[in-house]
Amino acid sequence: MLKIGCHLSTSKGYKAIGEDAIKIGANTFQFFTRNPRGSKAKKLDLEDIHALQKIMEENEFATPLAHAPYTLNPCSASEKTREFALQVMQDDLERMEYLPSNLYNFHPGNHVKQGVENGIKYITDLLNKVLKPEQTTVVLLETMSGKGTEVGKTFEELKEILDGVTLSDKMGVCLDTCHIYDAGYDIVNDLDGVLNEFDKIIGLDKLYAIHLNDSKNPFASHKDRHEKIGKGTIGKEAIINIINHPKLCNLPFYLETPNELSGYALEIETLRKEYKY
Repeated sequence: MLKIGCHLSTSKGYKAIGEDAIKIGANTFQFFTRNPRGSKAKKLDLEDIHALQKIMEENEFATPLAHAPYTLNPCSASEKTREFALQVMQDDLERMEYLPSNLYNFHPGNHVKQGVENGIKYITDLLNKVLKPEQTTVVLLETMSGKGTEVGKTFEELKEILDGVTLSDKMGVCLDTCHIYDAGYDIVNDLDGVLNEFDKIIGLDKLYAIHLNDSKNPFASHKDRHEKIGKGTIGKEAIINIINHPKLCNLPFYLETPNELSGYALEIETLRKEYKY
């Protein structure tokens, strides 16, 4: 069965996430750990979390994906901003243990003209401080489009971060289709080639999740504007090839397209009809 969901809001609580997922035909979901443009996290309601876990178990949900806030920049030129990233990630990973054995995704950040190597060092330093041997959450680096001074626009940069982390078994990658297409990886005309390159540099065993998005911008534009499935420059056919690729088809897919719930429901229904496994 296709493991597919979308980004769902926690504003109504965790149980509501599960209920919304079922309404739209999803069997997994993504959520922000806290305000995506801020720093505050809601107080945990354990009864609400347990209600979500019950829904997930009864409906055989695939692994959900938590997303760190966009304000987190672990490779900033500002020590204060890096310290904020450290505190947020520490708190997030502690809270994630109330929903154990799941995934936590974050943007590697912007080096702000310090250079990629300095940025990578700051990121690995942070990860080596926050990762714990006893944690059940796997932390994922998201592939980036390369706008501005983003770190993580190439497989080589992601590999360098992974190689610098001591607890390597706690780390993986989330591949964003819009981002890597905008970064210059041609998943439309050479999906096999891109996956072979990923496997050679990073290893497909490190690929845990896929953000499934079309792109508003042309190939290798180094922008980051998601589009609805089939409405952008990647196109529906390429997206269908991705969900049916033998090296990807068993992974969980998370839609981050510009949609309301009804739009996500339509995309999920469409992709389920095209899934071959």
